[in-house]
Amino acid sequence: MTDVLTLLKSLHRPRLLVRAARFAQSDYRREIVLRRLLKAPLPAGSNEVVIRLLEIEAYHEETRQLGEARYSALRHIEVLAALMVEFRRLQSRVLPALMSDSAPLPKT
Repeated sequence: MTDVLTLLKSLHRPRLLVRAARFAQSDYRREIVLRRLLKAPLPAGSNEVVIRLLEIEAYHEETRQLGEARYSALRHIEVLAALMVEFRRLQSRVLPALMSDSAPLPKT
């Protein structure tokens, strides 16, 4: 799970695309958007959702960079917005679990 978080943090996309995706997060409806993007039943865990969204986003990024006519900025923004929201969901579940598993700090 930590590898997914590291991978997400290392993504670099054009500023305008990221700003549009941040704005689009307010319209994010998880069940509706994920059903449309994943074209399959929702996976059980957030980790699987994020991995699948990363694959879809990589496809959109590749078509964007190649300048292909099939590239849809709207779809790319929708995927990025979903990825941002799902990343926060995953992070809110993983970080508290990691913190509770760590040993207490020694008193000085």
